[in-house]
Amino acid sequence: MMKQVVILGAGTAGTMMANKLVRALPATDWKITVVDRDDVHIYQPGLLFVPFGTYRPEQVVRRRKPLVDSSVDCRLTGIDRVAPDEKTVYLQGGEKLRYDILIVATGSRIMPESTPGLTGVGWKDSAFDFYTYEGAVSLARKLERFEGGRLVVNVVEMPIKCPVAPLEFLFLADAYFTGRGIRNKVEIVYATPLEGAFTKPKASAAFGDMLARRGISVIGDFAASEVDGSKRVLRSYDGRETNYDLLVTVPSHAGAEVISRSGMGDGSGWLPTHKHTLQSAKWPEVFAIGDATDLPSSKAGAVAHFQSEVLFENILRFARGAALAPSFDGHANCFIETGYGKAMLIDFNYNTEPLPGRFPLPGVGPFTLLEESSVNHWGKLAFEWVYWNVLLAGKELPLDHRMLTAGKWS
Repeated sequence: MMKQVVILGAGTAGTMMANKLVRALPATDWKITVVDRDDVHIYQPGLLFVPFGTYRPEQVVRRRKPLVDSSVDCRLTGIDRVAPDEKTVYLQGGEKLRYDILIVATGSRIMPESTPGLTGVGWKDSAFDFYTYEGAVSLARKLERFEGGRLVVNVVEMPIKCPVAPLEFLFLADAYFTGRGIRNKVEIVYATPLEGAFTKPKASAAFGDMLARRGISVIGDFAASEVDGSKRVLRSYDGRETNYDLLVTVPSHAGAEVISRSGMGDGSGWLPTHKHTLQSAKWPEVFAIGDATDLPSSKAGAVAHFQSEVLFENILRFARGAALAPSFDGHANCFIETGYGKAMLIDFNYNTEPLPGRFPLPGVGPFTLLEESSVNHWGKLAFEWVYWNVLLAGKELPLDHRMLTAGKWS
């Protein structure tokens, strides 16, 4: 009987896994099915650039189906629920998909409505997000008309997709308003639930210094509780308030509703996952990748790529009854746009903080770590082509999925 791999989600992680596995598992023995609700694939790193006019909105959107290998059964439909004890996915409309291996790649969702008042008075007028296509496009129109005032960028709570994106927005806003000649009319403030600018102390210190040099103030330990859109005030649980003329929010995140609905997730809808093998903590034939996991690693595309190398090997091992390899080390690699044609790069994992050095070739680079450079900026922009043509296709990249210390120094 033909065995089934079912992948929930055709975003970055799900598309990579489908394209890798369909070439590796014998077509005579295995069928690969990927399910997603629509035919719209968004290049999420590009959303950051839309508000500043660097990317046109149409640059960040493509159809899903052409990105998935034609040998993969790509279903565009909603998922009603998963019954893991039955090894069955119930689709909307009543169809059932049995599986021998399930890969959960359902990503994360943003929930602006969970912050009282945020989506009320002023939403898409004086308060915006840039984590959705609609939000980024609306914010672009607002920034074109913005002539000055207090801009507050707020992260409601962690975890979030791409933890460096709020910092990038701040740096790009500084450069954008400078380019328009109105930087002296704009006060830029970062209100974050973190103690400092970032989660890792050394990187946080470096970013904090950069923000200070650009006249961007940081309000730390700010746990947003509500928004009063009529007064344009953002409040925290400890009673502090900060006013704004323009609020750019990074809303609360959660796992996919279907995972919670199926009783598979934790309190926030993330799937409990073994941090090194990517196997479900409860069901052996279930695996997870990308934002859908509860792992203490960044929810970012580069992390999903490093995870895909480990998960690919472990799916093949599981299919032949071999022991899994506990080889995912939490590796994350992020370009950080800093404006003025430059960017930084950080490289870290579960146990090792971002370190200065050169990447990916030790002592050579061409990219510099924890240091601004124009080469890093062009690397960030070049990643768009790599994403559409190499990463999603499941092709090999000359990068080790492990974090290597060669070429770095403490």
